[in-house]
Amino acid sequence: MKKVDLIVNTIDYIEAHLSEKLNLDRVAQALHYSKYHLHRVFSQTVGMTIHDYVQRRQLTEAAKQLVSSNKSILEIALVAGYDSQQAFTTIFKALYKKSPLQFRIERNYYPLQLRFQFDSGSIPIGKYKELATERIIKVATKDDIQSWMAFVRIVIDGFPYLHEDEHRKVLQTFIIDQRAFIMMEGGLIIGNLLISGTSGRINFLGVHPFYTKREIMELMIKMTDLANHQEIRITSFREGDKADTGYREALIQLGFTEAELLIEFGYPTQEMVLYQGEEKRG
Repeated sequence: MKKVDLIVNTIDYIEAHLSEKLNLDRVAQALHYSKYHLHRVFSQTVGMTIHDYVQRRQLTEAAKQLVSSNKSILEIALVAGYDSQQAFTTIFKALYKKSPLQFRIERNYYPLQLRFQFDSGSIPIGKYKELATERIIKVATKDDIQSWMAFVRIVIDGFPYLHEDEHRKVLQTFIIDQRAFIMMEGGLIIGNLLISGTSGRINFLGVHPFYTKREIMELMIKMTDLANHQEIRITSFREGDKADTGYREALIQLGFTEAELLIEFGYPTQEMVLYQGEEKRG
């Protein structure tokens, strides 16, 4: 079985059994694969372990139930695979930064992790060939909105509190200003980027989970006018945030440093800044 097919089958199985207790042993047994091989392939390809993917997906579904149903928190916790409300509350608060009760009261649902929707015919091929196809950057147009939003659902793990309807409205404004960019490979999106005016601020930066975040981030900076800014700023996760799937570390590897601690939409974040050119040399 090809790696791509194995990943697709793994995700299909997980999604079909989200309301049950899932772990690596069970998934591997169901797919008739060595758990060590499955763990290695899934982690290397998707950028997170099966455990993390399952946990994030189950918590996302639980968050949806908290705001859309009258089920008790204990009942929701049990469906999400937890033995007790206390255990569920602990991990929910670690990733959502609010207790399940607070989340229910505020009724401000956003997904922590959406299902990875792809198949072997919709995955960028450069990841699986010795010679990748050419990567290009294009300015997004209104015709790209549908594919952009589909891509956002894949990379939403990098953006706490992101609401699709609000993001779509913001995207439309950036498209008009020609500040929305798409990186493509083989005709498929592998990265997207929103830049505010001439300030050098990144409002959104997404990387396909099958690609190294640092590599694609660096290319998108170099291939847009961000390369001409002495200072680039972006908001990311705070150190130690369990909801972070590697975006903060990728920014640090690129040379971004910590700046101001922020609270955005009730979520604790941190501004990161990259100094370039003369300011960097100083």
